[in-house]
Amino acid sequence: MSDAAEPADEWTPPDDRAAVREALIAWYEDDHREFPWRRTDDPYAILVSEVMSQQTQLDRVVEAWEAFLERWPTTAALADADRADVVGFWTDHSLGYNNRAKYLHEAAGQIEDDYDGEFPHTPDELQELMGVGPYTANAVASFAFNNGDAVVDTNVKRVLYRAFDVPDDDAAFEAAARKLMPDGRSRVWNNAIMELGGVACEQTPSCDEAGCPWREWCGAYASGDFTAPDVPTQPSFEGSRRQFRGRVIGTLREYDELDLDALGHRIRVDYAPDGEYGREWLEGLLTDLESDGLVELERGDGDEPVARLQR
Repeated sequence: MSDAAEPADEWTPPDDRAAVREALIAWYEDDHREFPWRRTDDPYAILVSEVMSQQTQLDRVVEAWEAFLERWPTTAALADADRADVVGFWTDHSLGYNNRAKYLHEAAGQIEDDYDGEFPHTPDELQELMGVGPYTANAVASFAFNNGDAVVDTNVKRVLYRAFDVPDDDAAFEAAARKLMPDGRSRVWNNAIMELGGVACEQTPSCDEAGCPWREWCGAYASGDFTAPDVPTQPSFEGSRRQFRGRVIGTLREYDELDLDALGHRIRVDYAPDGEYGREWLEGLLTDLESDGLVELERGDGDEPVARLQR
């Protein structure tokens, strides 16, 4: 994985970007966690969910979100509420810093007073609301109006870093996320990539269990190195099996197929067919990759095995 930051415009997306996009969207649309705010495009309801979800587990938010909207179903109702009641609700439901409740109450007043009860539609306009920063503005624009930029949170950074080796740099993450997101599909795309980070590419990943749609392209999946900006670095990568798994995958991407010795000489300078790092070592490595569904080994009668990527 990349350690040093690179200029944001130097990262290039995969050549088959369309396939990458469609794989993620199809995975999300086939099955995803059901949260009630994903079933609405009401910007007020979405704003409430976003503010409540800041540093709070989503499963805990559901009950509070439903109760909040039952009590204050519109921006008008919230704006007319006593602020002490709103803050009290926040405290009773253990939703974190009380200033979020205060800002949400003030934002509702802005909507009513400055926008005649109509939500602004763009991320830039939404940031004019009290307590609404770039991330929340983007999320509301995306999920309510399908009019947002690519959302980048900790989960998305982790996904991009692992899957496509995006440098650990905020500008690089922003640029990469924009390049990957398909035009006009911010609602489904941002939901999908955040879902990927939430259920498949967590700090401890569940690639196969969650059926991650990006395994075919993912550098971390190929190498076994699942470090990320929010995950402690794994020691001793240099010379490890994880490193050579990655080299095998990278080399086989360049060639249709290679026999054992041809592959061995390409992945390590000290490869010797009958040596410590020879055919027996390499076949063991390939057998592991075959078990993971990444590599095919063709073993003919008396012939040296031939390796190719799993199709």
